[in-house]
Amino acid sequence: MDKFLKAAIEEAKKGMEEGGIPIGSVVVYNGKIIGRGHNRRVQNGSVVLHGEMDALENAGRQSANVYKNCTLYTTLSPCAMCSGAILLYGIPKVIIGENTTFLGEEALLKSRGVNVEVVNNQECKDLMTLFITTNPELWNEDIGV
Repeated sequence: MDKFLKAAIEEAKKGMEEGGIPIGSVVVYNGKIIGRGHNRRVQNGSVVLHGEMDALENAGRQSANVYKNCTLYTTLSPCAMCSGAILLYGIPKVIIGENTTFLGEEALLKSRGVNVEVVNNQECKDLMTLFITTNPELWNEDIGV
């Protein structure tokens, strides 16, 4: 397994251990993780801290040149909010662990020239399937249902 996807999965597991939603993400620049995060909406009482947003926040303020040379790894297909951030900062490539439990805005990302790769990782699917089954109300809140 790709070491960066593995790091995103580690973040997802942290989220679940903290009582949150098991979605993790890392931002990679020049072969190094510059930001890592996990969904912390529950833990922080936040409306915006999805895994991708947390990873971007933890990457800190970067120049446009850095973002334009990053790859974002995420355990789950990015929602509209996270996809908007990816587009806003010009991140050219997104590696997605799985999109069977939730299909986000992949078509939008592709339509704007983002290289989107879905790897269909079973561990990512299992984490989300278990979470959605045991916490349907919380999951629906997270995706705005």
